[in-house]
Amino acid sequence: MFTGIIEELGEVVSIEEIGDSSRIRLRGPVVCQGAHHGDSIAVNGVCLTVVDTAEQLAADTGEFSADVMAETLHRSSLGELKPGSRVNLERAMALGARLGGHLVQGHVDATGALLSREPGERDAAGELRWEVLRFSLPDSISRYLVEKGSITVDGVSLTVVEAARDSFTVSLIPATLALTTLGTKSVGESVNLEVDVLAKYVERLLESRTLPATLAPADATAPADATASAADATAPADATASAADTTAPADTAGDSK
Repeated sequence: MFTGIIEELGEVVSIEEIGDSSRIRLRGPVVCQGAHHGDSIAVNGVCLTVVDTAEQLAADTGEFSADVMAETLHRSSLGELKPGSRVNLERAMALGARLGGHLVQGHVDATGALLSREPGERDAAGELRWEVLRFSLPDSISRYLVEKGSITVDGVSLTVVEAARDSFTVSLIPATLALTTLGTKSVGESVNLEVDVLAKYVERLLESRTLPATLAPADATAPADATASAADATAPADATASAADTTAPADTAGDSK
């Protein structure tokens, strides 16, 4: 898990194509500190596994390698990287550390594109105080966004300002513009998007929710017999109205998981 708080701007050193996958080597002195084989590092919001051994992680160069499989290349914008590309880097969060952003898995849901940049106010020295960026939003994930909710853009935890059906906006402060790739992103360039995983869990639970059998409504298809008494032995038993009705939906709300 990650927080969406970028630790440093890294750089792609080399990319080696291996069949339909790739091995990418990156430079990031900060994230390489204490890194070992098998550790997780988010690259532009994509959780990658360090494949170098501890001995191969050179402290002087601060480089590490990670394998990127075809599924990741297809789902994210990592396939567009080339040597010299700048990338946002973040190590996996430490349990008990401050959660400055929000819970980020490093599992990209879709890619979008930068649609526009709108500069905001400037201070007395002429420095930009903030900037509004609008990104395209695929229909497959638009339902998960709400105003003032969270979204991860290229690994950066951001607050949604406006959530339209096919786009959304975010306001970036000078620190975010200076310390992440979003500060130099050009209109038309792709970004990796990850929505809040809690929204997806809630949706899944609501989809599978059913009423318990004991609360199920009475069988409206069985006609009421006003002439038959409860003791009428000649009345056939109504199997559809019994408590053991096996047609009643299972109660998934009581899952003991």
